[in-house]
Amino acid sequence: MADQQNAENAGKQASDPEALAASMAKIAERSQTLVKGFLSNQSGSMGMADPMNVGSAFIELTQRMMANPAQLMQAQFQLWQDYMSLWQTTTQKMMGAEVDPTYAPERDDRRFRDSEWDESIVFDYIKQSYLLSSRWLTNTVREVDGLDDKTAKKVDFYTRQFVDALAPTNFLMTNPEVIRATVESGGENLVKGLENLLDDMERGDGQLRIRQTDETAFTLGENIAVTPGKVVFETDLMQLIQFEPTTKKVDKRPLLIVPPWINKYYILDLQPKNSFISWCVHQGLTVFVVSWVNPDSKLAKKSFEDYMLEGPLAALDAIEAATGEKETNVIGYCLGGTLIASTLAYMAEKKDKRFTSATFFTALTDFTEPGELGVFIDEEQLDALEDRMEDEGGVLEGSSMATTFNMLRANDLIWSFVVHNYLLGKEPFPFDLLYWNSDSTRMPAEMHSFYLRKMYQENKLIEPGGIELDGVPIDLSKIDLPVFMLSTKEDHIAPWKSTYAATQIYKGPVQFCLAGSGHIAGVVNPPTVEKYGYWTATKNPADPDKWFEGAKEHPGSWWPEWRKWLAKNAGGQVDARKPGDGKLKVIEAAPGSYASLRLDAEEK
Repeated sequence: MADQQNAENAGKQASDPEALAASMAKIAERSQTLVKGFLSNQSGSMGMADPMNVGSAFIELTQRMMANPAQLMQAQFQLWQDYMSLWQTTTQKMMGAEVDPTYAPERDDRRFRDSEWDESIVFDYIKQSYLLSSRWLTNTVREVDGLDDKTAKKVDFYTRQFVDALAPTNFLMTNPEVIRATVESGGENLVKGLENLLDDMERGDGQLRIRQTDETAFTLGENIAVTPGKVVFETDLMQLIQFEPTTKKVDKRPLLIVPPWINKYYILDLQPKNSFISWCVHQGLTVFVVSWVNPDSKLAKKSFEDYMLEGPLAALDAIEAATGEKETNVIGYCLGGTLIASTLAYMAEKKDKRFTSATFFTALTDFTEPGELGVFIDEEQLDALEDRMEDEGGVLEGSSMATTFNMLRANDLIWSFVVHNYLLGKEPFPFDLLYWNSDSTRMPAEMHSFYLRKMYQENKLIEPGGIELDGVPIDLSKIDLPVFMLSTKEDHIAPWKSTYAATQIYKGPVQFCLAGSGHIAGVVNPPTVEKYGYWTATKNPADPDKWFEGAKEHPGSWWPEWRKWLAKNAGGQVDARKPGDGKLKVIEAAPGSYASLRLDAEEK
């Protein structure tokens, strides 16, 4: 309907030069205001010209390349040869010959889906020329000798960011779909795209905040995060939600879910068709979930141990009051899983056995190989980040975290929206996952610095006594309870081979499960969809590659596999328990006030 309205407007403006001119004048006026604000913001931060410490990495790269001119000359000669080969096949195609492309996009590269990229000789050449150049550049950078591992990874990451930004799909004159839309609409797509760009600049107060979805299409508790439940307990850092049962009998031991506090809990409760929480409730589980607060400057001094004490440990006491059960099964997702591992080690020292099984979703404990997020962790960047958090009132704004994670998948989460929103002038589609993704949260400075330094930078969590929480030195090797570990094969945030290292640390029996896809889609993969598949094995050798060689692949969702495992730790069956039945009174309906606060709404 919106596209139809845009087409009608396009027809009117294409035939009405005065209307188009008035629209452009209005845009120009808004642009001037935004540019002044942007320049004003930048003038205050000119002293921190390279907060990511990228410049020094590329200076070192250049020095290493110049030190080996023969290798550089060979690379340039190879590029010339490749271009000659491409020109030869293009000439043959111009002469009418059927030739296979010399360079083709990867299967999951969706940038070149328009048929013109294959059918037009010109655009086919532009596409292949870009693929040739980008692969040559990234391969040349990777083959430079003498760089230390961290510098090499940083250079590789930012080279790929540069290459992605220069894709011909990102520019008007080299994107056939955009050219076609411009001709058909009389340029209205560009006018509308500029309006979208200015709207996003205004939303970001001078910084570009790209809309990834129609944020007006969702309302928490109405068409997203709709599993019925009640908030029954809260601390400064979290609200505890207990969900309404749908079965007469339930497992005796409740289930506590501890999500990361980088985003909201409802990634596991998007809509009924893909809600892990709803599925668990229908499986006969008494489900509790921690809904973390969106911290402001008042909570800047909250530490990692505060998240443990006011999060899972406080939740355990509350669950006992609500259900009368001392024993609980627990799930920790991503950073929530890192917290649960730390909590279990703390509880082991305290001889506290209230958690009887633990499930980890894509959770790092050994940060030796932390994946591409490690690119953002070095002393210079951490110092700059801490200065920034101090300037922002003792918290890291959610937009900063969102930008970092979007960069890990720039083509999907940045450039595709630049093309769709700004060049094609379209409105974003309503998509529950991207609505959640844009619902970012702040990080308290005290906690965030501790987490990045002690875990990512120093990797102290895997050292016995390397980290102390609430005065207790912790040791992950003392965790002695059944563990189910889920990792995902294409995870850029918690690489599966890195998460697998924990199978060699925990004392109790560990079942490792590898799901297809990535950090989110691999987890949120309901049985009704039958996507991706997963792998399991009976043994956990030290080498993850050996594990994969001996693993068996299964079609469909891993959820039933996990449920079968959890049944061994159910503790029997009891009558279903409703929120408010026990000693805890209902505070408010789910999803609760902590989850309902959006930063963009707060800023307005």
